[in-house]
Amino acid sequence: MSVVSRFAPSPTGYLHVGGARTALYAWLVARAAGGKFVLRIEDTDRERSTQEAIDAIFAGMEWLGLTWDEPPIFQTQRFGRYQEIIDQLLAEGKAYKCYCSQERLETMREEQMAAGLKPRYDGKCRDIEDKPGQPFVIRFRNPQDGTVVFDDHVRGRIEIANKELDDLIIARTDGTPTYNFCVVVDDWDMGITHVVRGEDHINNTPRQINILKALGAPIPEYAHVSMILGDDGKKLSKRHGAVSVTEYRDKGYLPEAMLNYLVRLGWSHGDQEVFSLDELIRLFKLSDINKAASAFNTEKLNWLNQHYMKTLPAEKVAAALAWHFAEIGVNTEGGPALVDVVKLQADRVKTLREMAEISRYFFEEVTEFEAQAAKKHLRPVAGEPLADVQQRFAQLTQWNAEAIHQAIQDTCAALDVGMGKVGMPLRVAVTGGGNSPSLDETLAMIPQQQVVERIGLALTFIKAREENA
Repeated sequence: MSVVSRFAPSPTGYLHVGGARTALYAWLVARAAGGKFVLRIEDTDRERSTQEAIDAIFAGMEWLGLTWDEPPIFQTQRFGRYQEIIDQLLAEGKAYKCYCSQERLETMREEQMAAGLKPRYDGKCRDIEDKPGQPFVIRFRNPQDGTVVFDDHVRGRIEIANKELDDLIIARTDGTPTYNFCVVVDDWDMGITHVVRGEDHINNTPRQINILKALGAPIPEYAHVSMILGDDGKKLSKRHGAVSVTEYRDKGYLPEAMLNYLVRLGWSHGDQEVFSLDELIRLFKLSDINKAASAFNTEKLNWLNQHYMKTLPAEKVAAALAWHFAEIGVNTEGGPALVDVVKLQADRVKTLREMAEISRYFFEEVTEFEAQAAKKHLRPVAGEPLADVQQRFAQLTQWNAEAIHQAIQDTCAALDVGMGKVGMPLRVAVTGGGNSPSLDETLAMIPQQQVVERIGLALTFIKAREENA
């Protein structure tokens, strides 16, 4: 059997973390079997579906690298096919017109609930004659006896009595088909063999299986995954911060880190934490997904992101970093190679956005100093060491880490002061703040003349501070 899986989001909002994990699991099912992965946009809710949401879904999937194997399918382009199947079911007596008013249905449900019964349609219109000119919906004639049984890859064997299921509406009064019906026809037509989706769809599955059986269509295999909880143990939502996949991109996470993190939210392979994509494709099995809900742990995601910033080819990380520099309005032309910035800064930050922010001094002029750093290190006592090292830097014929380090050491020796008396004021002078990687490596990535000029600015700052004291 050739495996065909699908991801079928509704374009009523962004691609959220839970949806992205579902997409990843479905994608891995197809890739692990050498099968096909289908993207289907379930846009029948015309009032809430937007092009913006569709674009956001595509952007999130593309950022994660979850490519689909044929053009995306839109349900709104398939209404003719749905009508064809509805007409077939009506002709075969497997569906019927229901003329019950909304008022009658509401009264019936209220009475059932008051009696402690499960609300369900009572079948009043199952066997009545047509009523020309009267509004109606179309209901599927659900079997009244027997059970629906399916073996869920995550939940195990699930069995539901047909008497628990009412006759599902498959077409509304205006003729538009309903979600549960469209899904069935789509899965059948697209040859879907594996349906991976959230546990909130478990109640839909027996209804969909009965419609598939009525059509003589094959039944897919199902896997219903648990929800994702926030750090606080509550259902993941906007209050937990970024829940859109593209928000994580914007915050500076690498897609490799996000994929690795998402797959581990409910799936495991021994104690292994870090997986390459090739490893995931080779190792992933639906049966290894945990039934329990998974808790989102931002610290774990940060750890993985830093791991990938440090271990992926620097060229790849640099390409992503360039996007973040552009986002914060920093022009990197004429500055050091971004590959070198990555190598220098990767183990100092958790995200690419942080890396871009703390690396501004490589590409922008330092025109002011962090208040606390300046107060502590740009004091009058720092004037002589800074002036001395400025002169030595200006005279260097080679501008590299070794020559810079030696010049700093020579200043320390000449003035008989410790490294901190020279290094810290120098760091604040050149970077604008009190934190940076190895000083000689940092300075080597900034043009020699710029370093000399920045020290001059710091000396002016110190002098003005003395005069105002």
